[in-house]
Amino acid sequence: MSTVNAVSKELQPTILSYINDLPNLCSLAGLACTISAIYFSILGVYCAAMIGMIWAVAFDWADGLIARRMKGRTGNDQTFGGQLDVLIDIVSYGVTPAILILSYAKFEPVFLPIAFIMLAASAIRLSYFSTFGLSGSSKYTGLALDNNNIILVFIFIFESIFSAGIFSVILYVSGLSLAALNVSQIKTPKLSGNPVNVYLLAIYTLGMTGIYGWKLL
Repeated sequence: MSTVNAVSKELQPTILSYINDLPNLCSLAGLACTISAIYFSILGVYCAAMIGMIWAVAFDWADGLIARRMKGRTGNDQTFGGQLDVLIDIVSYGVTPAILILSYAKFEPVFLPIAFIMLAASAIRLSYFSTFGLSGSSKYTGLALDNNNIILVFIFIFESIFSAGIFSVILYVSGLSLAALNVSQIKTPKLSGNPVNVYLLAIYTLGMTGIYGWKLL
């Protein structure tokens, strides 16, 4: 038995060996975008934060598309990639929107509950998905978390129309609504599974990058 255990340990891949997997590299690129979004949210450079948030979604969708088209990936490769995706998703679509709303509200304590609710809803939804997977063959139960970023990036286009106080309330209500939809029983299609939707997201991402990039100038 000890000999078998020794052999299995020798065959076990190293942790960093999974970095050589292209989908995982794509996931980590999305995480880098997420870190930049958090950084710029804290600094109050919200246009730059929006660019980071939408590119995080783009890389998230791209890694799935690449993974499905790659040949020769083992079961361990797929399992590792799935776990990596889940862990990055909680940061990209739970932590980042929460920090964005807190930062825009000048970190007023009254906004702590919505930050907690958004993060808790994200954690609960991801745990539910990890347990039960898709509903049927191509639908999620509850609004997929990547929609949080997609919607918030769109809403933020109108930030200059409102006063900071009013827009803070808009973000509060938007965050609460998204959290409720994340943990609801509604069935939503798996948009990232369709290559056409991936290309549409690419167009959306480039469009939002152009809009917010122009605002930064």
